[in-house]
Amino acid sequence: MIDSPKAWFRLAIALALSTIGGVGMWSIVVVLPAIQAEFAISRADAAVAYTATMLGFACGGVVMGRLVDRAGIMPAVMLGSVMLGIGYGVAALAPSFYLVVAAQGLLIGALGCSPTFGPMVADVSMWFARRRGVAVSICASGNYLAGTIWPPVLGYLMEHYGWRTAYGVVGVICLATMLPLAWLMRARPPVQPVYAGGAAGSRGRIPLPPALLQGLLVVAGLACCVAMSMPQVHIVAYCGDLGYGVARGTEMLSLMLGCGIISRVTSGFIADRIGGLPAVILGSALQGVALLLYLNFNGLSSLYVISALFGLFQGGIVPSYAVIVREYFPAKGAATRISLVLMSTVVGMALGGWLSGVVFDLTGTYAWAFIHGLGWNALNLTISITLLALAGRAGWGRIREAAESR
Repeated sequence: MIDSPKAWFRLAIALALSTIGGVGMWSIVVVLPAIQAEFAISRADAAVAYTATMLGFACGGVVMGRLVDRAGIMPAVMLGSVMLGIGYGVAALAPSFYLVVAAQGLLIGALGCSPTFGPMVADVSMWFARRRGVAVSICASGNYLAGTIWPPVLGYLMEHYGWRTAYGVVGVICLATMLPLAWLMRARPPVQPVYAGGAAGSRGRIPLPPALLQGLLVVAGLACCVAMSMPQVHIVAYCGDLGYGVARGTEMLSLMLGCGIISRVTSGFIADRIGGLPAVILGSALQGVALLLYLNFNGLSSLYVISALFGLFQGGIVPSYAVIVREYFPAKGAATRISLVLMSTVVGMALGGWLSGVVFDLTGTYAWAFIHGLGWNALNLTISITLLALAGRAGWGRIREAAESR
Protein backbone atom coordinates (compact mmCIF):
# COMPACT_ATOMS: atom_id res chain seq x y z
CA MET A 1 0.00 0.00 0.00
CA ILE A 2 2.73 2.50 0.97
CA ASP A 3 4.56 3.88 -2.11
CA SER A 4 2.30 1.66 -4.26
CA PRO A 5 0.60 2.59 -7.56
CA LYS A 6 -2.57 3.10 -5.51
CA ALA A 7 -0.71 5.70 -3.44
CA TRP A 8 0.42 7.56 -6.59
CA PHE A 9 -3.13 7.50 -7.97
CA ARG A 10 -4.33 8.94 -4.68
CA LEU A 11 -1.67 11.65 -4.97
CA ALA A 12 -3.02 12.61 -8.42
CA ILE A 13 -6.54 12.95 -6.98
CA ALA A 14 -5.18 14.98 -4.06
CA LEU A 15 -3.36 17.34 -6.44
CA ALA A 16 -6.56 17.86 -8.44
CA LEU A 17 -8.57 18.58 -5.28
CA SER A 18 -5.89 20.96 -4.00
CA THR A 19 -5.86 22.82 -7.32
CA ILE A 20 -9.65 23.14 -7.50
CA GLY A 21 -10.19 23.94 -3.82
CA GLY A 22 -7.28 26.37 -3.87
CA VAL A 23 -9.51 28.84 -5.72
CA GLY A 24 -10.64 30.00 -2.29
CA MET A 25 -7.29 31.65 -1.63
CA TRP A 26 -7.04 33.49 -4.96
CA SER A 27 -10.56 34.47 -6.06
CA ILE A 28 -10.92 37.41 -3.70
CA VAL A 29 -7.65 38.89 -4.98
CA VAL A 30 -9.04 38.91 -8.54
CA VAL A 31 -12.46 40.37 -7.73
CA LEU A 32 -11.25 42.87 -5.12
CA PRO A 33 -11.35 45.94 -7.44
CA ALA A 34 -14.85 45.07 -8.64
CA ILE A 35 -16.11 44.63 -5.08
CA GLN A 36 -14.52 47.92 -4.06
CA ALA A 37 -16.22 49.73 -6.92
CA GLU A 38 -19.66 48.17 -6.39
CA PHE A 39 -19.83 48.83 -2.66
CA ALA A 40 -18.05 52.22 -2.89
CA ILE A 41 -15.47 51.42 -0.20
CA SER A 42 -11.77 52.16 0.17
CA ARG A 43 -9.05 49.75 -0.95
CA ALA A 44 -8.07 49.18 2.69
CA ASP A 45 -11.66 48.28 3.59
CA ALA A 46 -11.96 45.99 0.59
CA ALA A 47 -8.76 44.19 1.66
CA VAL A 48 -10.55 43.11 4.85
CA ALA A 49 -12.21 40.39 2.75
CA TYR A 50 -8.77 39.01 1.85
CA THR A 51 -7.59 39.16 5.47
CA ALA A 52 -10.73 37.36 6.63
CA THR A 53 -10.17 34.64 4.02
CA MET A 54 -6.56 34.06 5.08
CA LEU A 55 -7.30 34.02 8.80
CA GLY A 56 -10.26 31.70 8.24
CA PHE A 57 -8.09 29.46 6.08
CA ALA A 58 -5.43 29.29 8.81
CA CYS A 59 -7.83 28.51 11.65
CA GLY A 60 -9.98 26.17 9.59
CA GLY A 61 -6.96 24.11 8.57
CA VAL A 62 -6.28 23.14 12.19
CA VAL A 63 -9.92 22.20 12.81
CA MET A 64 -10.05 20.17 9.60
CA GLY A 65 -6.76 18.51 10.53
CA ARG A 66 -8.35 17.17 13.70
CA LEU A 67 -11.31 15.93 11.66
CA VAL A 68 -8.93 14.12 9.30
CA ASP A 69 -7.16 12.45 12.24
CA ARG A 70 -10.49 11.14 13.48
CA ALA A 71 -12.48 10.36 10.32
CA GLY A 72 -10.11 10.52 7.34
CA ILE A 73 -9.74 13.04 4.52
CA MET A 74 -12.94 12.22 2.59
CA PRO A 75 -15.47 13.75 5.05
CA ALA A 76 -13.33 16.89 5.40
CA VAL A 77 -13.08 17.44 1.63
CA MET A 78 -16.77 16.70 1.08
CA LEU A 79 -17.66 19.24 3.74
CA GLY A 80 -15.23 21.69 2.15
CA SER A 81 -16.73 21.28 -1.32
CA VAL A 82 -20.26 21.90 -0.01
CA MET A 83 -19.08 24.96 1.94
CA LEU A 84 -17.32 26.33 -1.14
CA GLY A 85 -20.50 25.94 -3.16
CA ILE A 86 -22.59 27.65 -0.48
CA GLY A 87 -19.93 30.28 0.23
CA TYR A 88 -19.58 31.40 -3.37
CA GLY A 89 -23.34 31.41 -3.74
CA VAL A 90 -23.82 33.57 -0.64
CA ALA A 91 -21.09 36.00 -1.73
CA ALA A 92 -22.55 36.22 -5.23
CA LEU A 93 -25.95 37.20 -3.83
CA ALA A 94 -24.69 39.31 -0.93
CA PRO A 95 -26.49 42.68 -0.63
CA SER A 96 -23.75 44.13 1.61
CA PHE A 97 -19.98 44.03 1.77
CA TYR A 98 -20.04 42.65 5.32
CA LEU A 99 -21.87 39.55 4.12
CA VAL A 100 -19.18 39.08 1.46
CA VAL A 101 -16.54 39.25 4.23
CA ALA A 102 -18.44 36.69 6.31
CA ALA A 103 -18.81 34.34 3.34
CA GLN A 104 -15.11 34.69 2.49
CA GLY A 105 -13.84 34.20 6.02
CA LEU A 106 -16.12 31.47 7.33
CA LEU A 107 -17.58 29.54 4.39
CA ILE A 108 -14.86 29.87 1.74
CA GLY A 109 -11.75 30.22 3.92
CA ALA A 110 -12.33 28.35 7.19
CA LEU A 111 -14.69 25.57 6.07
CA GLY A 112 -14.25 25.50 2.29
CA CYS A 113 -10.71 25.49 0.94
CA SER A 114 -8.81 24.75 4.18
CA PRO A 115 -9.09 20.91 3.89
CA THR A 116 -7.31 21.03 0.52
CA PHE A 117 -3.97 22.26 1.90
CA GLY A 118 -2.58 21.17 5.28
CA PRO A 119 -4.98 18.26 5.90
CA MET A 120 -4.57 17.04 2.31
CA VAL A 121 -0.77 17.17 2.58
CA ALA A 122 -0.97 15.25 5.85
CA ASP A 123 -3.10 12.52 4.27
CA VAL A 124 -0.70 12.14 1.34
CA SER A 125 2.26 11.88 3.72
CA MET A 126 0.68 8.77 5.27
CA TRP A 127 0.75 6.90 1.96
CA PHE A 128 4.45 7.34 1.23
CA ALA A 129 7.72 6.53 2.98
CA ARG A 130 10.58 6.29 0.49
CA ARG A 131 9.20 9.10 -1.71
CA ARG A 132 7.38 11.05 0.98
CA GLY A 133 9.21 14.32 0.27
CA VAL A 134 8.34 14.24 -3.43
CA ALA A 135 4.71 13.27 -2.77
CA VAL A 136 4.19 15.99 -0.19
CA SER A 137 5.77 18.60 -2.45
CA ILE A 138 3.62 17.62 -5.43
CA CYS A 139 0.47 17.83 -3.31
CA ALA A 140 1.50 21.22 -1.89
CA SER A 141 2.04 22.48 -5.45
CA GLY A 142 -1.73 22.42 -5.95
CA ASN A 143 -1.90 25.73 -4.10
CA TYR A 144 0.44 27.38 -6.62
CA LEU A 145 -1.31 25.68 -9.55
CA ALA A 146 -4.57 27.17 -8.32
CA GLY A 147 -2.91 30.58 -8.33
CA THR A 148 -1.81 30.00 -11.91
CA ILE A 149 -5.04 28.56 -13.36
CA TRP A 150 -7.91 30.29 -11.54
CA PRO A 151 -7.11 34.03 -11.94
CA PRO A 152 -7.33 33.96 -15.77
CA VAL A 153 -10.58 31.97 -15.58
CA LEU A 154 -12.08 34.40 -13.09
CA GLY A 155 -10.80 37.35 -15.11
CA TYR A 156 -12.55 36.08 -18.24
CA LEU A 157 -15.83 35.45 -16.40
CA MET A 158 -15.69 38.85 -14.72
CA GLU A 159 -15.02 40.65 -17.98
CA HIS A 160 -17.98 39.07 -19.74
CA TYR A 161 -20.51 38.43 -16.96
CA GLY A 162 -19.46 40.34 -13.82
CA TRP A 163 -17.94 39.20 -10.53
CA ARG A 164 -21.20 37.89 -9.06
CA THR A 165 -21.81 35.49 -11.94
CA ALA A 166 -18.13 34.49 -11.85
CA TYR A 167 -18.48 33.57 -8.17
CA GLY A 168 -21.62 31.58 -8.85
CA VAL A 169 -19.90 29.61 -11.61
CA VAL A 170 -16.92 28.85 -9.34
CA GLY A 171 -19.27 27.53 -6.65
CA VAL A 172 -20.96 25.17 -9.12
CA ILE A 173 -17.60 23.95 -10.46
CA CYS A 174 -16.36 23.18 -6.94
CA LEU A 175 -19.47 21.18 -6.07
CA ALA A 176 -19.57 19.30 -9.38
CA THR A 177 -15.91 18.26 -9.35
CA MET A 178 -14.79 18.00 -5.74
CA LEU A 179 -17.58 15.77 -4.40
CA PRO A 180 -16.90 12.84 -6.78
CA LEU A 181 -13.14 13.26 -6.42
CA ALA A 182 -13.47 13.23 -2.63
CA TRP A 183 -15.31 9.88 -2.87
CA LEU A 184 -12.19 8.41 -4.51
CA MET A 185 -10.27 9.33 -1.33
CA ARG A 186 -12.48 7.20 0.93
CA ALA A 187 -9.81 4.60 1.78
CA ARG A 188 -8.07 5.20 5.12
CA PRO A 189 -4.25 5.42 5.20
CA PRO A 190 -2.21 2.25 5.77
CA VAL A 191 -1.30 1.37 9.34
CA GLN A 192 1.81 3.31 10.30
CA PRO A 193 4.56 2.02 12.60
CA VAL A 194 4.45 3.47 16.12
CA TYR A 195 7.65 5.04 17.38
CA ALA A 196 8.28 5.09 21.08
CA GLY A 197 9.37 7.96 23.20
CA GLY A 198 8.16 11.51 22.90
CA ALA A 199 8.64 13.28 19.61
CA ALA A 200 9.90 10.30 17.69
CA GLY A 201 9.44 9.40 14.05
CA SER A 202 11.20 7.75 11.15
CA ARG A 203 14.43 9.71 11.75
CA GLY A 204 14.44 9.17 15.51
CA ARG A 205 13.80 11.94 18.01
CA ILE A 206 14.82 15.44 18.97
CA PRO A 207 15.43 15.65 22.75
CA LEU A 208 12.68 18.19 23.40
CA PRO A 209 9.16 17.85 24.79
CA PRO A 210 6.77 17.28 21.86
CA ALA A 211 4.80 20.45 22.66
CA LEU A 212 7.98 22.55 22.62
CA LEU A 213 9.16 21.01 19.36
CA GLN A 214 5.74 21.64 17.82
CA GLY A 215 5.84 25.23 19.02
CA LEU A 216 9.31 25.84 17.59
CA LEU A 217 8.22 24.49 14.21
CA VAL A 218 5.19 26.80 14.28
CA VAL A 219 7.41 29.82 15.02
CA ALA A 220 9.88 28.75 12.31
CA GLY A 221 7.07 28.40 9.77
CA LEU A 222 5.66 31.79 10.73
CA ALA A 223 9.09 33.45 10.49
CA CYS A 224 10.05 32.03 7.10
CA CYS A 225 6.77 33.17 5.56
CA VAL A 226 6.89 36.67 7.04
CA ALA A 227 10.17 36.95 5.13
CA MET A 228 8.69 35.25 2.07
CA SER A 229 5.72 37.61 1.93
CA MET A 230 7.76 40.75 1.20
CA PRO A 231 8.39 39.99 -2.50
CA GLN A 232 5.21 37.96 -3.05
CA VAL A 233 2.82 40.57 -1.64
CA HIS A 234 4.64 43.78 -2.56
CA ILE A 235 6.49 43.10 -5.82
CA VAL A 236 3.70 44.69 -7.88
CA ALA A 237 3.63 47.84 -5.74
CA TYR A 238 7.45 47.91 -5.66
CA CYS A 239 7.63 47.91 -9.46
CA GLY A 240 5.03 50.67 -9.55
CA ASP A 241 7.13 52.79 -7.18
CA LEU A 242 10.22 52.24 -9.33
CA GLY A 243 8.34 53.46 -12.39
CA TYR A 244 8.18 50.11 -14.20
CA GLY A 245 4.40 49.83 -13.97
CA VAL A 246 1.98 47.39 -12.40
CA ALA A 247 1.98 45.09 -15.45
CA ARG A 248 5.71 44.41 -15.03
CA GLY A 249 5.21 43.59 -11.37
CA THR A 250 2.37 41.21 -12.22
CA GLU A 251 4.62 39.41 -14.71
CA MET A 252 7.30 39.07 -12.05
CA LEU A 253 4.77 37.63 -9.59
CA SER A 254 3.62 35.05 -12.15
CA LEU A 255 7.23 34.16 -12.89
CA MET A 256 7.89 33.80 -9.17
CA LEU A 257 4.92 31.46 -8.63
CA GLY A 258 5.76 29.40 -11.71
CA CYS A 259 9.32 28.88 -10.51
CA GLY A 260 7.88 28.10 -7.08
CA ILE A 261 6.15 25.02 -8.52
CA ILE A 262 9.49 23.77 -9.87
CA SER A 263 11.05 24.49 -6.50
CA ARG A 264 8.41 22.55 -4.59
CA VAL A 265 8.84 19.38 -6.61
CA THR A 266 12.64 19.62 -6.63
CA SER A 267 12.74 20.18 -2.89
CA GLY A 268 10.83 16.93 -2.43
CA PHE A 269 13.66 14.97 -4.04
CA ILE A 270 16.14 16.87 -1.85
CA ALA A 271 14.17 16.20 1.34
CA ASP A 272 13.97 12.49 0.50
CA ARG A 273 17.77 12.40 0.31
CA ILE A 274 18.90 14.68 3.14
CA GLY A 275 15.81 15.05 5.35
CA GLY A 276 13.26 17.77 6.03
CA LEU A 277 15.31 19.94 8.40
CA PRO A 278 18.35 20.24 6.09
CA ALA A 279 15.96 20.99 3.20
CA VAL A 280 14.38 23.86 5.18
CA ILE A 281 17.81 25.21 6.12
CA LEU A 282 18.95 25.10 2.49
CA GLY A 283 15.80 26.81 1.23
CA SER A 284 15.83 29.43 3.98
CA ALA A 285 19.49 30.28 3.39
CA LEU A 286 18.87 30.70 -0.34
CA GLN A 287 15.75 32.76 0.36
CA GLY A 288 17.96 35.08 2.43
CA VAL A 289 20.35 35.40 -0.52
CA ALA A 290 17.47 36.38 -2.80
CA LEU A 291 16.26 39.02 -0.33
CA LEU A 292 19.78 40.46 -0.25
CA LEU A 293 19.76 40.58 -4.05
CA TYR A 294 16.45 42.49 -4.01
CA LEU A 295 18.06 44.91 -1.57
CA ASN A 296 21.03 45.61 -3.83
CA PHE A 297 19.62 45.45 -7.38
CA ASN A 298 16.50 47.20 -8.67
CA GLY A 299 16.98 47.34 -12.45
CA LEU A 300 14.11 45.93 -14.52
CA SER A 301 16.09 42.98 -15.93
CA SER A 302 17.64 42.32 -12.52
CA LEU A 303 14.22 42.17 -10.87
CA TYR A 304 12.97 39.59 -13.39
CA VAL A 305 16.02 37.41 -12.72
CA ILE A 306 15.83 37.82 -8.94
CA SER A 307 12.09 37.08 -8.92
CA ALA A 308 12.73 33.83 -10.78
CA LEU A 309 15.51 32.95 -8.34
CA PHE A 310 13.32 33.81 -5.37
CA GLY A 311 10.64 31.43 -6.64
CA LEU A 312 13.20 28.68 -7.17
CA PHE A 313 14.69 29.21 -3.70
CA GLN A 314 11.61 29.56 -1.48
CA GLY A 315 8.97 27.31 -3.04
CA GLY A 316 10.16 24.15 -1.32
CA ILE A 317 10.39 25.47 2.23
CA VAL A 318 6.74 25.12 3.26
CA PRO A 319 6.15 21.46 2.23
CA SER A 320 9.41 20.49 3.94
CA TYR A 321 7.77 21.24 7.29
CA ALA A 322 5.28 18.44 6.64
CA VAL A 323 8.23 16.10 6.04
CA ILE A 324 9.81 17.22 9.33
CA VAL A 325 6.63 16.45 11.27
CA ARG A 326 6.45 12.97 9.78
CA GLU A 327 10.15 12.40 10.51
CA TYR A 328 10.16 13.45 14.16
CA PHE A 329 6.60 12.78 15.39
CA PRO A 330 4.54 9.57 15.54
CA ALA A 331 1.97 9.03 12.81
CA LYS A 332 -0.91 9.42 15.28
CA GLY A 333 -2.20 12.98 15.15
CA ALA A 334 -0.06 13.83 12.11
CA ALA A 335 -2.84 15.71 10.30
CA THR A 336 -3.36 18.05 13.25
CA ARG A 337 0.37 18.66 13.70
CA ILE A 338 1.04 19.24 10.01
CA SER A 339 -1.98 21.53 9.73
CA LEU A 340 -0.76 23.58 12.70
CA VAL A 341 2.66 24.13 11.14
CA LEU A 342 1.40 24.78 7.61
CA MET A 343 -1.30 27.14 8.82
CA SER A 344 1.36 29.10 10.74
CA THR A 345 2.97 29.71 7.35
CA VAL A 346 -0.33 31.13 6.06
CA VAL A 347 -0.52 33.43 9.08
CA GLY A 348 3.09 34.40 8.37
CA MET A 349 2.18 35.42 4.83
CA ALA A 350 -0.76 37.51 6.04
CA LEU A 351 1.23 39.07 8.89
CA GLY A 352 4.30 39.67 6.77
CA GLY A 353 2.39 41.37 3.99
CA TRP A 354 0.90 43.79 6.52
CA LEU A 355 4.17 44.36 8.42
CA SER A 356 6.06 45.11 5.20
CA GLY A 357 3.46 47.75 4.41
CA VAL A 358 3.85 49.22 7.90
CA VAL A 359 7.64 49.36 7.54
CA PHE A 360 7.25 51.03 4.14
CA ASP A 361 4.83 53.61 5.54
CA LEU A 362 7.22 54.40 8.39
CA THR A 363 10.39 54.66 6.30
CA GLY A 364 9.11 55.62 2.84
CA THR A 365 11.21 52.91 1.19
CA TYR A 366 11.04 49.18 0.58
CA ALA A 367 14.74 48.82 1.47
CA TRP A 368 13.92 48.58 5.18
CA ALA A 369 11.07 46.19 4.39
CA PHE A 370 13.58 43.82 2.77
CA ILE A 371 15.87 44.19 5.80
CA HIS A 372 12.88 43.47 8.03
CA GLY A 373 12.28 40.28 6.04
CA LEU A 374 15.92 39.27 6.43
CA GLY A 375 15.55 39.50 10.21
CA TRP A 376 12.63 37.06 10.21
CA ASN A 377 14.53 34.80 7.84
CA ALA A 378 17.45 34.75 10.29
CA LEU A 379 15.06 33.66 13.06
CA ASN A 380 13.86 30.77 10.92
CA LEU A 381 17.43 29.71 10.17
CA THR A 382 18.40 29.89 13.84
CA ILE A 383 15.54 27.63 14.93
CA SER A 384 16.10 25.14 12.11
CA ILE A 385 19.85 24.87 12.65
CA THR A 386 19.34 24.45 16.41
CA LEU A 387 16.84 21.62 15.88
CA LEU A 388 19.16 19.90 13.42
CA ALA A 389 22.04 20.16 15.90
CA LEU A 390 19.87 18.65 18.65
CA ALA A 391 18.75 15.84 16.34
CA GLY A 392 22.37 15.13 15.40
CA ARG A 393 23.49 15.08 19.02
CA ALA A 394 20.68 12.66 19.91
CA GLY A 395 21.61 10.46 16.95
CA TRP A 396 25.27 10.26 17.94
CA GLY A 397 24.18 9.49 21.50
CA ARG A 398 22.16 6.48 20.32
CA ILE A 399 25.09 5.23 18.21
CA ARG A 400 27.45 5.59 21.19
CA GLU A 401 25.03 3.76 23.51
CA ALA A 402 24.67 0.90 21.00
CA ALA A 403 28.48 0.60 20.69
CA GLU A 404 28.98 0.55 24.47
CA SER A 405 26.33 -2.15 24.95
CA ARG A 406 28.16 -4.61 22.70
